[in-house]
Amino acid sequence: MVVKSEASDVPTYIAEVPAKRRAAIKKLRLLCKQNLTGYAECIEYGMPCYKRNSVMEVSFASQKKYIAVYVHKTKVVEDFRDKLSAASIGKCCIRYTNPDKIDFEVLERLLRRTAKSK
Repeated sequence: MVVKSEASDVPTYIAEVPAKRRAAIKKLRLLCKQNLTGYAECIEYGMPCYKRNSVMEVSFASQKKYIAVYVHKTKVVEDFRDKLSAASIGKCCIRYTNPDKIDFEVLERLLRRTAKSK
């Protein structure tokens, strides 16, 4: 359980994540780095974030009861809502209570769409 980390960088954040979630968090980071070209990786609000033009567009976190992926382009989340059946979805938050149920293929497509959006 990380919830709100005091880590100053993403590798430190990942090291704090419980072992049973660490592989999923590492995979999320890899997908972000591969698909969000031109974005700056940083820690904001105690979680890994990806900013374009100084604006946070994507972040993720290991919360107490789930892994959360935040996509701040609500139109993109809406477009993928029906493909994220294993998740609980809010306006911009995609929550997975079981890391094994994360559909990384769909998340990769969602990240690509985010990067293409203006």
